[in-house]
Amino acid sequence: MSLLPIRIMLVLLLMSIIPQKSAGEFEQCCIADEQTPDDELKVAIDWACGNGGADCSKIQVNQPCYIPNTMRNHASYAFNDYFQKFKHKGGSCNFKGAAMITELDPSYNSCQYEFIP
Repeated sequence: MSLLPIRIMLVLLLMSIIPQKSAGEFEQCCIADEQTPDDELKVAIDWACGNGGADCSKIQVNQPCYIPNTMRNHASYAFNDYFQKFKHKGGSCNFKGAAMITELDPSYNSCQYEFIP
């Protein structure tokens, strides 16, 4: 007796019980737009990390998202932290045009970007 039909049935069973993402359920992260000048990113970071309520502790010196120490990387982390916390409460990924949505995970090395479904 061949094991192939049994394996096929197991695969089909697993595929039927694992929920698939629908078109609107892709993981979305908020990152800095590559075309935004650093001075505009700085203003947006200051707002996100201040009045915006983002947790920017991971982009501080000696923290996992400090390196690379660029305005764009720090802005991306701050924007995403804000967006994940407030997207279900009316928050957006705009920052006066300094940010954009991506469906690619911007995490790198030990710097993990949060995603909240």
